[in-house]
Amino acid sequence: MEFTHFDKEGNAAMVDVGGKEITRREAVAEGYIGVSETCFQMIQEGSMKKGDVLGVARIAGIMGAKKTSELIPLCHTLNLTKVSVDFDEVGKMDGKNPKKCYIRARCTARCEGKTGVEMEALTGVQIALLTIYDMCKAVDKSMEMTDISLLYKEGGASGIYERKND
Repeated sequence: MEFTHFDKEGNAAMVDVGGKEITRREAVAEGYIGVSETCFQMIQEGSMKKGDVLGVARIAGIMGAKKTSELIPLCHTLNLTKVSVDFDEVGKMDGKNPKKCYIRARCTARCEGKTGVEMEALTGVQIALLTIYDMCKAVDKSMEMTDISLLYKEGGASGIYERKND
């Protein structure tokens, strides 16, 4: 088996995408954070001491997506044309911890480029969730991040990917 991120001597190497065609690329990722009912209510009311939790987490997620190549070794620097982070206050979820209320974060990343934006979308979600944790940890240290996944991607030679519900 040949690995793409190693050279012939086994050293880590960035993949050369110079010969690839520039195409429109898009990826959507999501993840959840489970918080206590008290914490959930405070986020909804906007009464957390550190301020607007979801507003700050949205900005953090966008910033995180933009800095992906600085965080993930061998990731290419991309000229992103769009990054958005949105939240749904889901509440209780079947099959999940019954003591938790869940918030879903969803990040969409786009570019015109030679390599995909999956890592940017996934990083955006993770950073948004970590920011929620940071802003709420004084109220609830037992928060849990879960089900972080790529939902959709398009562009490039591999075409379209859509996650199927298990």
